[in-house]
Amino acid sequence: MNDDQTLPADNPWKRRFLILFVVTVLIPTLVALWLLRRFGEDVPVDYDSPVEHFKYGSTGGEHEMGFPYWIWRALPEVCPQYLPGKGYQSLGMIFEKNPDGSDKDVPIGTSRRRYQGIDRVFVNCAVCHTSTVRTAPDQLPQIVLGMPAATFNMKGFEKFFFRCAADPKFSKEYLLPEIERQGGRLDLLDRLLVYPVAIAIMRDRVLALAGRFDWVFKQHEWGPGRVDTFNSAKVIFNFPMSHLDPKEFDAPADFPSLWRQRQRKEPHEMQLHWDGNNTTVEERNKSAAFGTGTTPPTIDIARIRRVEDWIMDVTPPAFSRFFPVDQALAARGAPLYKEYCAACHGASGSDFSGEYVGQVTPLAAIGTDRRRLDSYTYTLAVNQATLYAGYPWRFTHFRKTHGYANMPLDGLWLRAPYLHNGSVPSLRDLLEPATRRPAVFYRGNDVYDPLRVGFVSDQPQAGGRQFFRLDTALPGNSNAGHEGKAYGTELSAADKNALVEFLKTF
Repeated sequence: MNDDQTLPADNPWKRRFLILFVVTVLIPTLVALWLLRRFGEDVPVDYDSPVEHFKYGSTGGEHEMGFPYWIWRALPEVCPQYLPGKGYQSLGMIFEKNPDGSDKDVPIGTSRRRYQGIDRVFVNCAVCHTSTVRTAPDQLPQIVLGMPAATFNMKGFEKFFFRCAADPKFSKEYLLPEIERQGGRLDLLDRLLVYPVAIAIMRDRVLALAGRFDWVFKQHEWGPGRVDTFNSAKVIFNFPMSHLDPKEFDAPADFPSLWRQRQRKEPHEMQLHWDGNNTTVEERNKSAAFGTGTTPPTIDIARIRRVEDWIMDVTPPAFSRFFPVDQALAARGAPLYKEYCAACHGASGSDFSGEYVGQVTPLAAIGTDRRRLDSYTYTLAVNQATLYAGYPWRFTHFRKTHGYANMPLDGLWLRAPYLHNGSVPSLRDLLEPATRRPAVFYRGNDVYDPLRVGFVSDQPQAGGRQFFRLDTALPGNSNAGHEGKAYGTELSAADKNALVEFLKTF
């Protein structure tokens, strides 16, 4: 063939080659790229504001525990019988308003991430550390970030998903129509493949988790604002829960506040958690992240660091922003506080100096309920030391103690009910001997009682909401301890009132 000769344009071999190339190379490559783009994404929703990031930013829990967004939205309508009322709000979760007055699509404490081709949501730090305050029953709730989540019922939250997953309605036949009804415009692939598969996977995963957390159903109810922290950790470490010492069970503890973490770290690191089992803020934070569904491979260190940076210096709102303070009466209470309280709890709400602040007081001295202390065992501490093995942030500071830590009192008025297990409804009640503290009261109300300094606790229900009845005679709920001359419970009624008034300034 001469150099100037070419194959005819309609050469069949050329056409066959081009068709073969398109079918075997180009189309598969494009499809592979499209699938990689669609199902290979790992993109959390980020926020410029550290405040918005605290409320809605990711800690990484969506990787393993994340619910597909539209399944999350649909479940309260598909399984309403497992909720105490309407939607996630009935579990004490807080929904902010959109500009048009409607509720946001997810509550505070819920993060969102595009992962493996589907939007996923799960909880973050704010779900346990945000609540609301109302100055009167007819007033709107005011959201306070960093305070204990006094209205959030974590056990109810867990049981809702466990029970719904075991219900026949946790299926594509019920969920997909509800998603459509709510405006979820799923494309053809989502409707026919992605969501049906996701529903089946989530059902199996939640049921498997329910089997591991069977111990939850065997405990007494925690009620809102409380959690059995370290028994949950034992489940993660595959402890044989049915063979544990019975005294380790029923160990509810209040959610803590998150303010002024820098002062807990500098100049001396305080003993953290209720029993003081760790002295590093960073380890405490990463340990808490496990409660949001993270694991060592999936924890989002960079985004958790944003939360850490914010809580270092965030401060609680003043009592006087909501209610008046009798300054003369508070001045009378100041020397009483200095005599009875300052050595263990700091000079003021912003001054943490004190001989015993951040140190552990032995149980024999403090006398409060021992269940939370007993639930954290030496064996668990050893297991926690294996977490993050091979990472620079491996846990090295967890240890077993024999008492409860003396906490600073910043934002004290918002940390009701009191004692580590939330067994005393108000500060005024805490200044009474245990025999004169309420034996039964109700948790979950966000209406505040400024005189006794605590949330209204004598009403079983209000505004259509049923509150949790806390019986101090049940295991883990004892209201004993923190009493006697050293703790001010033998003061006169007038002195107690003055001391409470001073504590309103913290």
